[in-house]
Amino acid sequence: MAGLLGRLRSALSVRTVARQVFSLQAAIVVLLVVAAVMALVLQSRADSEREARNRSLAVAETFANAPGIEEALAGPDPTAVLQPRAEEARRASGVDFLVAMTTDGIRITHPDPAQIGRHYIGTIGPAAAGGIVRETVTGTLGPSTRAVVPVTDAEGDVIALVSAGVTLEAVSGVVDHQLPLLLGAAAAALAVATFGTALVGRRLRRQTHGLGPAEMTRMYEHHDAVLHAVREGVLILDGDGRLELANDEARRLLGLSPDAEGLLARELGLAPDIARLLASGRSATDEVYPAGDRLLAVNQRPTDPGGGPSGCVATLRDTTELQTVTGRADMAQERLKLLFDAGLEIGTSLDVERTSQELADFVVPRFADFVTVDLADPVLRGEEPSGAGAAMRRVAFRGIRDDTPLYPPGKLIHFVPSTPQSLGYGSGETVLEADMTAFSGWQAQDPERARRLVEAGIHSMIAAPLRARGVILGVVTFWRSRKPEPFEHDDVTLAEQLGARAAVTIDNARRFTREHTLAVALQRSLLPRALPEQNALDVAHRYLPAHAGSGGVGGDWFDVIPLPGARVALVVGDVVGHGLHAAATMGRLRTAVHNFSSLDLAPDELLWRLDELVTRIDQDESGDGAPVTGATCLYALYDPGTRLCTMARAGHLEPVIVRPDGSAAFAAVPGGPPLGLSGLPFETAEIQLPEGSGLVLYTDGLVEDRTRDIDEGLELLRRTLAHPGRTPEETCSAVLDALLPEQPSDDIALVVARTRALGSARTAAWDVASDPSAVGRVRAAVARTMAEWGLEEESFTTELILSELVTNAIRYAAEPVRVRLIRDRALICEVSDGSSTAPHLRRAATTDEGGRGLFLVAQFADRWGTRYTADGKVIWTEQPLLTGTSDNDR
Repeated sequence: MAGLLGRLRSALSVRTVARQVFSLQAAIVVLLVVAAVMALVLQSRADSEREARNRSLAVAETFANAPGIEEALAGPDPTAVLQPRAEEARRASGVDFLVAMTTDGIRITHPDPAQIGRHYIGTIGPAAAGGIVRETVTGTLGPSTRAVVPVTDAEGDVIALVSAGVTLEAVSGVVDHQLPLLLGAAAAALAVATFGTALVGRRLRRQTHGLGPAEMTRMYEHHDAVLHAVREGVLILDGDGRLELANDEARRLLGLSPDAEGLLARELGLAPDIARLLASGRSATDEVYPAGDRLLAVNQRPTDPGGGPSGCVATLRDTTELQTVTGRADMAQERLKLLFDAGLEIGTSLDVERTSQELADFVVPRFADFVTVDLADPVLRGEEPSGAGAAMRRVAFRGIRDDTPLYPPGKLIHFVPSTPQSLGYGSGETVLEADMTAFSGWQAQDPERARRLVEAGIHSMIAAPLRARGVILGVVTFWRSRKPEPFEHDDVTLAEQLGARAAVTIDNARRFTREHTLAVALQRSLLPRALPEQNALDVAHRYLPAHAGSGGVGGDWFDVIPLPGARVALVVGDVVGHGLHAAATMGRLRTAVHNFSSLDLAPDELLWRLDELVTRIDQDESGDGAPVTGATCLYALYDPGTRLCTMARAGHLEPVIVRPDGSAAFAAVPGGPPLGLSGLPFETAEIQLPEGSGLVLYTDGLVEDRTRDIDEGLELLRRTLAHPGRTPEETCSAVLDALLPEQPSDDIALVVARTRALGSARTAAWDVASDPSAVGRVRAAVARTMAEWGLEEESFTTELILSELVTNAIRYAAEPVRVRLIRDRALICEVSDGSSTAPHLRRAATTDEGGRGLFLVAQFADRWGTRYTADGKVIWTEQPLLTGTSDNDR
């Protein structure tokens, strides 16, 4: 009996971890369940009150806006009509009361008929003013949540009020109905949680075996075995520095005798440094001390801070092998960091030579004392090396000093087969020349230079091929002089990795160079190679592609297009983007402008047709490439006969007009949307230009720069142009000197034109009456004019052409009919009339009496065509001048 009571008392007094966890979890579950029930009750009450407020407002507004309410209020007995309706609505909607009242608050309806005619209890002022009242007050039915809304007539005046509400007792009833359900759910949750907690406690108790006193005693009983099993020396010393305990590993590491326990630390025959540390009893953390041929890491802690006996505990760990491994790990880490930094610092630009120089700059002096980079010549042009021979050009050099016999950058070197560079380039394998002083064959390239290299202290080198994507681009050579140790095989691995990383960036730069070269070649082929001959304008131009590292060639273009009647069109455009796509798109747009200009269209109509073309291109290429939308264009048409310049622009910058006196201003050309937006019209501007005026067209790359705002660039351009007496060539040079960025990030197109005028000695014009007999008079006047110009040989052909054109105009067209001759680089005949019907060339049959006029014109004239004006049309022809003409004959 006494033994049973003892076991029971022991069970009650033991507090295992499992039981503590169970008690804590059970308390937490109870608190969570109680909090959840309280939160649900409060939330349910709040939701019920909110529902009551919303329902009372909805019922009140519905009854106030019900059909017939206004007629009932205007009747002789509103209560008789509205009381049944109000009660029916109240019962149907579930509210506790629905009251209609006058604007003074006198009840007209009420669930309790005895309250009808009495004053309403609550706030009605805001509702009487047209607002809404929502409140909780105590009325005749007790505390309630209610809403009061106005009843308005057709004019919006308040004629009565309606109040609806739900008593708080009803709201509480809803909560009371829900409370049993909430409590039941809480009880179920508590039961489930308690059961789960019990399962967790049981599993924890099973896994920890109870952690009772017996188990802890067993752990302490086996501590000696654990100490003897660890591979770390353990020493326990008392407060006097006397050894009390040493495990087997400590005896082995320190060479202790079997009777070492009980001796002072200084009597153990230890190394002096370790003996002083053990005798001092101070704390130590991973302090390394030599012990014979070993390096020991010692940790020591006093035992008394936690209330234990005075003394200290020291642990010993053999770090001899660890030090060696750590040294290698540190070296490996340094090399990894070197490779990581190489990835960040090499290849910052898409330029082959700059990337090679970045490799040389990075390596010296972190890995080598001198570095040279030699690449095959085709790589510098963006091409793949042919692989034939070992001729390479030195593109980069860096060293700890410059006075070395190494070949300088820029030199084309033909390496002989026995050199490490030739071997590495040919085989793709890295070549190590650990001892250059042995002259094992590397000196065959230049024996005298090799001797001077050795005399300069260079004693070891590694030649690593630059291989990327299966192609060897060149060789990077690492040279060592300051450090006496030669390169080793581990250094070869690092050299190969550095070369591989650099080769990828060099190959990327090579590919970009190739693409940029192709894009520049394409764009150059699409731009005008030479300006056409014409007498209307003196034109100079500049075109500069963007810097290769700033995006490459873009889509800027310009054009000078001679038109009939000695007129000239100037065009400048810009396609957003860079690369081959932008250049190809530019070519398409330039071709389209040429084709549209051949139709002799007005600038606004030409841009409209170009806009439609861009829209169709975008639709055809949707999903296959970048859209063309974003292209801009400026089209200017100059007529030297009238000195009238007609311009229109699509999203492009305004041109600059430079007057003969040197004043410069931007032309007020209405701005249209960029090409491709479609549907929006373009407007034209007509400017009369004095002879000798300057017309400057440009793209945004000239005035935009990262260092300045575009408005600043435009103002700088205007000030630069405001100088009289400059030729177009001088103007182009002055503009580029003032505005050209050091590395343009966008293409730059600049066209500068100086206007000329057709003098009266070069033109002749006659008005023609609508009479067939006037044809003879015209022929006679033309003959006299041709004789005055010294063009008698062309006179007959000109008379024949004009007689046919004038006859057709008199016969088929409308007045006024006018003839004009222009002596330019060709003889131009123009016949204008007031009809917009264009003639058509046809081949007459043998029996036809007519239809041969235009056929004869086409045969005798070099070119002919029709252009439309606001008043009709002009039929023109051009004839080559056999006797020539002088540009200065104005």
